[in-house]
Amino acid sequence: MPRRTARTALDRLRTPHAFHGFLKSASVCALIAGLLSPLSPAVAAARDAQASPATPAAAANDHCGGQCSDILPPGQNGNATLAEILLNQGFGTQPPHAEDQLGPYAGLATGYRALTNDTINTFFNDASFGVPAGQAASTLRPAGRSDVTIVRDKKTGVPHITGTTRYGTEFGAGYAAAQDRLWLMDLFRHVGRGQLTPFAGGAPANQGLEQQFWRSAPYTEAEMQAQIESAAAKNGARGQQALDDVDAYIAGVNAYIDASDKGRYFPGEYVLTGHKNAITNAGTIDHFQRTDLVALASVIGSLFGSGGGGEVNNALSLLAAQEKYGVSEGTRVWESFRERNDPEAVLTQRTGSFPYLTPPANPQGRALPDAGSVTGEPLVYDRTGSAGARGATTASAKAADTALASAKRGMSNALVVGGTHTASGHPVAVFGPQTGYFAPQLLMLQELQGPGLSARGASFAGLSMYVELGRGQDYAWSATTSGQDIIDSYAVELCQDDYHYLLRGTCVPMEKVERKNAWKPTVADTTAAGSYTMRVWRTAYGPVEYRATVGGKKVAYTSLRSSYLHEADSIIGFQMLNDPGLVTGPDGFQEAVRHINFTFNWFYADATHTAYYNSGDNPVRADGVDADFPVWARGGYEWRDWDPAANTARYTPPAEHPRSVDQDYYISWNNRQAKDYSAASWGNGSVHRGNLLDDRVKRLVAAGGVTRAALVKAMGEAALTDLRAEDVLPELLRVLGSAPVTDPAAAAAVQKLKAWQAAGGRRTETSPGSKAYADADAIRILDAWWPLLVKAEFEPGLGTGLYTAFTNNLPVDESPSAAHGPTGGHAGSAFQYGWWSYVDKDLRAVLGDTVQGPLGRKYCGGGDLAACRDALTATLKDAAGRTAAQVYPGDDSCSAGDQWCADSIIHRTLGGIKHGGISWQNRPTYQQVVEFTSHR
Repeated sequence: MPRRTARTALDRLRTPHAFHGFLKSASVCALIAGLLSPLSPAVAAARDAQASPATPAAAANDHCGGQCSDILPPGQNGNATLAEILLNQGFGTQPPHAEDQLGPYAGLATGYRALTNDTINTFFNDASFGVPAGQAASTLRPAGRSDVTIVRDKKTGVPHITGTTRYGTEFGAGYAAAQDRLWLMDLFRHVGRGQLTPFAGGAPANQGLEQQFWRSAPYTEAEMQAQIESAAAKNGARGQQALDDVDAYIAGVNAYIDASDKGRYFPGEYVLTGHKNAITNAGTIDHFQRTDLVALASVIGSLFGSGGGGEVNNALSLLAAQEKYGVSEGTRVWESFRERNDPEAVLTQRTGSFPYLTPPANPQGRALPDAGSVTGEPLVYDRTGSAGARGATTASAKAADTALASAKRGMSNALVVGGTHTASGHPVAVFGPQTGYFAPQLLMLQELQGPGLSARGASFAGLSMYVELGRGQDYAWSATTSGQDIIDSYAVELCQDDYHYLLRGTCVPMEKVERKNAWKPTVADTTAAGSYTMRVWRTAYGPVEYRATVGGKKVAYTSLRSSYLHEADSIIGFQMLNDPGLVTGPDGFQEAVRHINFTFNWFYADATHTAYYNSGDNPVRADGVDADFPVWARGGYEWRDWDPAANTARYTPPAEHPRSVDQDYYISWNNRQAKDYSAASWGNGSVHRGNLLDDRVKRLVAAGGVTRAALVKAMGEAALTDLRAEDVLPELLRVLGSAPVTDPAAAAAVQKLKAWQAAGGRRTETSPGSKAYADADAIRILDAWWPLLVKAEFEPGLGTGLYTAFTNNLPVDESPSAAHGPTGGHAGSAFQYGWWSYVDKDLRAVLGDTVQGPLGRKYCGGGDLAACRDALTATLKDAAGRTAAQVYPGDDSCSAGDQWCADSIIHRTLGGIKHGGISWQNRPTYQQVVEFTSHR
């Protein structure tokens, strides 16, 4: 191996939406801006920083033996000067390292079949520590400091940060983060505060984004400051170290802000949004402070780490079921669709029992709303200007509904195989978070080496004082969103008026928290001037989300999550993961991640062991409380040992969380964690996208001799497979084939579907770059057929009211092109939420198969096979007759009928640089492939 430069040990989120106003004069502006701002941020920073001629100190221990790899599209560089933005918008040119990881990432879709261990890094980066000799593109000492260097490699521009002091290391991490993501960091600290529109413009997407996030975390500055101080205070020396790390990190960020402002190479979006003047350099970029990191953490936590909620919608569908069938039978039917603990569901932890939120036999404290009484709590008031124009309310509300979609609905996956079943005898892991596709990316890569820090991997921009997902000296870790329920809805009883409520018998006022936002048009966002006020009414039981009556009594439904007022608590767990002195094996790993209060599944691999742990502060509910429904806000139904002032409670102990060491293999794709661990989300039944991984890894383990390439192939194949085609189409074809299909159109459609199924049911190009699918007709037919068949199968039996209520709990479809589904279009992630399990269970029941955990009734054809077959045949014929333009109607990025484009992944712009679409893959955004060869 070549010698390495040594390192010391250590939905639519879219802003600005478009840049219409300046493109006609882009070439002139580019010439002017080029004179003012000729260098990329990283290169310009190197000019103003002191170059380091010093020889690096002793190398960090790297036990990966060249067998650690990673990838994070589109590229490391997420900052661009004004000139670079104008050139990109006008001519499609890219700043250095802005999209050099996009091609390799996209190439795996057609290259995975021929993959070998030797060719893995054709599609991934070498994630070894350090930089190969001769491959250092730049070396700088940020702000002239002598205790830290930032070396960037030529291939990807990833910063390798080496510090001789802890402060210097963290200062360098902050400086490098600002080099790569300053605009994004600034954007999201405003999102977290509910102040995006004054900062970036009043486009409906911006309105929706700030509304959606601020509603769930409407903090004051004092509360954000208190959160980070509290997290530090209750963790002793580690807590104080975390606070010191934060301060050093912020100092590094601010040093880059000052340097880029002085050197005039700050991100060009500041000019386009009116914060800086390109000619005079007037204007300011505000320094970061501790509370900004809490604002950022609140956004990331609500996106990826806060499972549960939806209790009011659950209540509405239960009431609809009881109205349809009566209380007893309606409850039984509702529970069958809910699938809280379905015996056929794929599990991550396959042994043991971990009871959590078992439905009580005799629920206590339920506060179900009176029929027709539920109304959503208004958030926006006092609209003026463009905010009050016709359609503005609808546009921002629609944007709010989709604001979280492409990230929150697109989660993560993991495949981990123990050494007993691998060719080398060492564990192999392929894992990563599925965080959506953005430009720049929410995550960023880095290597940190300094006192008590030794890691390489990905971190969320602005929170990168530690590597959050990645590898240490002889271990690697990753996470998937677990989503277990840490959110409850309380019915607070009103007193005096609509803004007072009973808290443990005393009538107290709700607290009004407001954001008054105003905006004006800019080059980046030409939305006309406007303003509005966002207003949240807070109670000790959380913010108010709905109003209703219960038994004729007026109530407000609130939402309380265990991480509310505790957005910063997880910092300790991430600090521990980066500490080679703590994480020396599975025990240290599990000790670290149990300090993370967000809801994640954590996976670990070293040269000998694998491990798993489900994190999150799971509050202990009162006896008899069913957490799936709203309960009365009364002392007997509160979380055990709940302190309203601090929002702390008794939490389930680590021994009750799903966890294990050295299971033969682990898979996770946001499926159920373990037996008796109730699923918070709907749709965890007999067919789940986790089956796509489990089936393949199970076969590999049974055969033995698993390699890194084999596990990547399993992931890559699952990433292209249509879950419906693999796991539901067989039953659909069995029903259709229970008698001769005599209709010519239906018969032709059946043959196309059978051929596609035999070919693997994948959505893959005919050849690399063809932008056309093999089996395109079969894919079109199934895409058109699915929503039709589901409605024909279930609506007649359920009735329109209950069918609609259930679709509000769980969308019918989430195919890659289903822009109407929960993920929105072009988001990559697919097949997480849908009715595939219901269709599978129902058809097997109608066919006479044994079904564990069946639905409450047989629905297709009323349980009659012939009638079921007729319904499926009629809908199939209808679907087969629909044109590609009808199935794929087109959008801002694709023309009608372009099937490949409708599926394609498009990075949603969060700044001025845009990228072209790539072929669909259902895989992590940031992904690692690891196999350690030795251990300390």
